[in-house]
Amino acid sequence: MSTRKPKAVVLDAWAVLAYREDEPGAEEIAELVIEAQNEGVPVMMTTVNVGEVWYILAREVSETEADKAVQELRHLGIQFIDPDWKLTRDAAALKAKHRMSFADCFAAALAKQHKAQLVTGDVEFKQVEGEVQMRWVT
Repeated sequence: MSTRKPKAVVLDAWAVLAYREDEPGAEEIAELVIEAQNEGVPVMMTTVNVGEVWYILAREVSETEADKAVQELRHLGIQFIDPDWKLTRDAAALKAKHRMSFADCFAAALAKQHKAQLVTGDVEFKQVEGEVQMRWVT
């Protein structure tokens, strides 16, 4: 991880799909998750972003594979965070200011709320770099 231990780590759909499909950066993402868990740092995703992973895999592979992927995330100890009004409001405020997908705004808002490191390689997040602690994976 970085020299400063993050309070929490937030994964977006890009990170999960890159890991799952063994794309460039997959090993780095796996190491980040393991290191965070070994250090007692929570690893989180909003259920909105988990849903994003699910629909992409269901569309590209099958619903069965999508269900398996969600179970794997749970098995890895990733905390699923259901958005309450505060998180939804924070995500909507980001959406109002930036040209990002609403799902990505939820990941950014969760990271911002928890002062967490957002792990991604999705360049769309460059827009919130000044507001959210980023961990860029390439």
